[in-house]
Amino acid sequence: MSEEASSSDGNGKVSRVIRIGTRKSQLARIQTDSVAAKLKELYPDVHLEIVGMSTTGDKILDTALSKIGEKSLFTKELENALERNEVDLVVHSLKDLPTTLPPGFTIGAVLERENPHDAVVLHPKHVGKTLETLPENSVIGTSSLRRAAQLKKRFPQLEFKDIRGNLNTRLKKLDEKEDYAAIILAAAGLRRMGWDNRISQILGPEDCMYAVGQGALAVEVRARDADILEMVSVLHHPETVLRCIAERAFLRHLEGGCSVPVAVHTEVKDSQLYLTGAVYSLDGSDSLKETMQTSVAAADKKSQEEVDEGVQRVGVTASKISGEAQNDAERLGVDLAKLLLSKGAKEILTVARQLNDAR
Repeated sequence: MSEEASSSDGNGKVSRVIRIGTRKSQLARIQTDSVAAKLKELYPDVHLEIVGMSTTGDKILDTALSKIGEKSLFTKELENALERNEVDLVVHSLKDLPTTLPPGFTIGAVLERENPHDAVVLHPKHVGKTLETLPENSVIGTSSLRRAAQLKKRFPQLEFKDIRGNLNTRLKKLDEKEDYAAIILAAAGLRRMGWDNRISQILGPEDCMYAVGQGALAVEVRARDADILEMVSVLHHPETVLRCIAERAFLRHLEGGCSVPVAVHTEVKDSQLYLTGAVYSLDGSDSLKETMQTSVAAADKKSQEEVDEGVQRVGVTASKISGEAQNDAERLGVDLAKLLLSKGAKEILTVARQLNDAR
């Protein structure tokens, strides 16, 4: 718990103060405010304070993310504050969190996922077009190797260039200059900002599969804070938790990260969890993609097992969700990674990493 753990409301009634850490960008604040609102609704007596801070990823804006080589670009400063007891929990986009967290931390809640797909935002002069119908050699902005690799293969007539900055900055760069015909952004961020009207096209899995954890929000806490863990655990969305555990287990077993193109697609249908995973060369010419499934029927039953509060699965603690279903989801991710590795995924990723480092 942070030092100032309580405050008085003037009537002598003491309410607990919970400090929530967040990045300072407008999107990060919107995401954090939405989590705070849910907590306030569930725990009206708790006093919430939001603490904004800048991260390495927010400060280095002239270099492609994949070139910085730092795994926790958008999380390290927030975790430092958590470690120093300056904040009690931190809200992240789950896709920013490495699959292995530093010792002493855990993801105490994974909230219901917003649309995880990528979206095309067109320059105003191209409104009404799609990636298919843009003029040949149109320049598309994206800072993601994963997006570029898939889209280069799918749309070889287009050019892809890095674009950095938060959502506001990237949209400004698109609208005010003629450098880009379109940019690719996560649909979830645009929706949370209330900018649905800028989405010209949502890219389905046949065009571009998404990043591990994309569209989901995560609440990171100190693993030893049982009361905080208990408090945020009610925010877990069971289906999102199982999908994201499978995705994170897949990525962790592949040893992928920001600097290699790895993509996923998951869905739960009739108590079956389907996971499609793929790895790509930087230009998309070489790729491996497979789909596997597992039953997560146990998730529908009230778990009879003894729940071990200390169990983390790829950094996630979800004690109120069937441990059996979580284990099955994690195994699915590992098994799919093993299948791709047996077919040559390691070679594709090694070359991609080397080429990216050399750029």
